Amino acid sequence: MRIGLSVSSFTWPEGPARIGPTFGRIARDAEQAGLHSLWVMDHFFQIPVFGPADHDMLEAYATLSFAAGQTGRIELGALVTGVTPRHPGVLVKTVTTLDVLSGGRAWLGIGAAWNEEESRGLGIPFPPMAERFERLEETLRIAHRMWAGDREPFQGRHYRLEQPLNVPNALRRPHPPILVGGSGERRTLRLVARYGDACNLFELGGLEALRHKLEVLRGHCSAEGRPYDEIQKTTFGQVGEAESTGQLVERFGRLADEGIDLAIVELPDQGRGGSMERLAAAAAAASRLVPAGR
Repeated sequence: MRIGLSVSSFTWPEGPARIGPTFGRIARDAEQAGLHSLWVMDHFFQIPVFGPADHDMLEAYATLSFAAGQTGRIELGALVTGVTPRHPGVLVKTVTTLDVLSGGRAWLGIGAAWNEEESRGLGIPFPPMAERFERLEETLRIAHRMWAGDREPFQGRHYRLEQPLNVPNALRRPHPPILVGGSGERRTLRLVARYGDACNLFELGGLEALRHKLEVLRGHCSAEGRPYDEIQKTTFGQVGEAESTGQLVERFGRLADEGIDLAIVELPDQGRGGSMERLAAAAAAASRLVPAGR
């Protein structure tokens, strides 16, 4: 089992002038700790669970590119890109660029988008949910085609690409892993089964809820003729301030028992106060856990 680190807040006591050095230190520490991957949110305003909208927030792909220059092994992704702000051809080109410059370490994390406030605030169209899911499916189709080197025109309901050229192509083959974020049972998990390499589910609902979502995913895989074991199962959760290394190892063990391959967690203090050391020790122990079904 693998452990990833998510960084969702950039409002630190030193102020904006120290965001770059501080985040660079976190990225290097995460790699040195042996973590599998580093993730940032793809938001333009801070979201309520982490603070007021006007707290410091960085654009995801510039941030991940900065992290790529600070590191050499850790994998990099956005958790997750909303489908509405970026045209799919540009998004695939952006993730491809990150993959090439990082030596094949990029992921595409993508979802149907939900933050209407930031979209309206920045003038980004925010269509109804049904249309956002249509756009998400078209974007997933475009990503597969562009990473396969297919330059034929794409004609969808919402997107039309006359020549989806993508040169240089991604280093990772057949393509950077595609993680579809969200736990919607009717649409999101169906798209995971049809197009995704990974799902991402919240730990917050508890093991019973997680188990149910995975069974729904299994059903969609069966309907799509897709082997369930091809999908990487990932979760997102937060490390408690008082959570010990032993408690983390037990927590990751319970997730592995449910078949989780990658647990992505948020640290309460960006690695200060010993939390990175606790996570590093727990990640080393978790590396010996074999997820159920593997």
